Amino acid sequence: MITKLTESIIKNGLHCPEDKSRIEFCDSELPGLYVEVRATSQGQGTYYLRYKDSTGKTCHQKIGRTTDITLVEARRQAKTMKSEIIALGKDFRGEEKARKAILTFSDFFENHFLPYVIPRKRSWKRDDELYRLRIKAKFGHKRLNEITRQQIQLFHTALMHEGLAAATCNHHIKLLKHALNLAIDWEMLQTNPASRIPLFHEDNKVENYLEQHELERLLNVLRTDDNRSVCLIAMFLLSTAARLNEVLRATWSQIDQHTRVWRIPASNSKSKRVRAVPLNDSAIEVLSQLDTEGKFEYLFINAKTKLPYVTIHKVWERLRKKAGLSHIRLHDIRHLHASLLVNSGRTLYEVQQILGHSSPSVTQRYAHLSTKSLQEASDSASVKIKEAMIKSM
Repeated sequence: MITKLTESIIKNGLHCPEDKSRIEFCDSELPGLYVEVRATSQGQGTYYLRYKDSTGKTCHQKIGRTTDITLVEARRQAKTMKSEIIALGKDFRGEEKARKAILTFSDFFENHFLPYVIPRKRSWKRDDELYRLRIKAKFGHKRLNEITRQQIQLFHTALMHEGLAAATCNHHIKLLKHALNLAIDWEMLQTNPASRIPLFHEDNKVENYLEQHELERLLNVLRTDDNRSVCLIAMFLLSTAARLNEVLRATWSQIDQHTRVWRIPASNSKSKRVRAVPLNDSAIEVLSQLDTEGKFEYLFINAKTKLPYVTIHKVWERLRKKAGLSHIRLHDIRHLHASLLVNSGRTLYEVQQILGHSSPSVTQRYAHLSTKSLQEASDSASVKIKEAMIKSM
């Protein structure tokens, strides 16, 4: 139906005949502008602009609902669109199709990113966890080119307000940045909105150390508790200063009891390099108490499942409470070993080699513990000063 659209028609005349499912009210004042009214939405409709693209095909571009924008605004937008079509050859429907052809973040992450990183990144399960718990709900439904820098920054801040640690908040942003960089490499995206987003300061150097009496309480629990397997794992951690993942994945083929060396393969090492860990008397004693040699591939086997341990955090929670040390984390055992070395006068270089730090700067965190060696070094200077003073008299 061709008619001059008026505010009166928009308010009172938008009705679809009973024998039709839809009707178009075409504006005689601005050719191409029309209002579509459906039988299911009597009294209201949708503004559209009808135009021909560069190939001569008739296209229809939605402008807005009559309940949302006025006739004056619809005419203004339609005129602007027509001028862009004539002057610039713009194709609104083509652009819309191209936009919809871009993957959503969920589609990209699940069907492109994960298949790529799973064989290449040891921590891919952590990436998947971060995505499923928080990132998917926020960005999963968005197309890659719809994600903005501001959205990511607001998401970053919201994570902090949620109570997550600064490092955990930053991991989310690093994952988004990595994923979107790959989208750029694969020509699915032009720019990365996650780049150059300032990260939160991470104070991740929290270390808990034990006094002598606290160490004795812990050792008493590890020596007497009924869960011998987990107690031996904790003792091996304390004896070697290895990381939990390295210990749980340790195999008998990596152990040379003759030379007293445990060779951790690059695939298990955080530094991604082969690491040789010296086995002291305490570590050898733990090995002698295991009954898995010759029976299983791995050192530490769960007696119930007959499989290697995946985690021991639940049992450790009980053990540390039993020892009255509820503040001590599993990773603190590694720090404890380092503190024992430093306070025994061992050099930071030796500590670095035993703990497998890739850089001396990482080991430097233990420098404040070496008060005994520093005092002895200072005393040696004092002796020389006194000798010089006596000779000067």
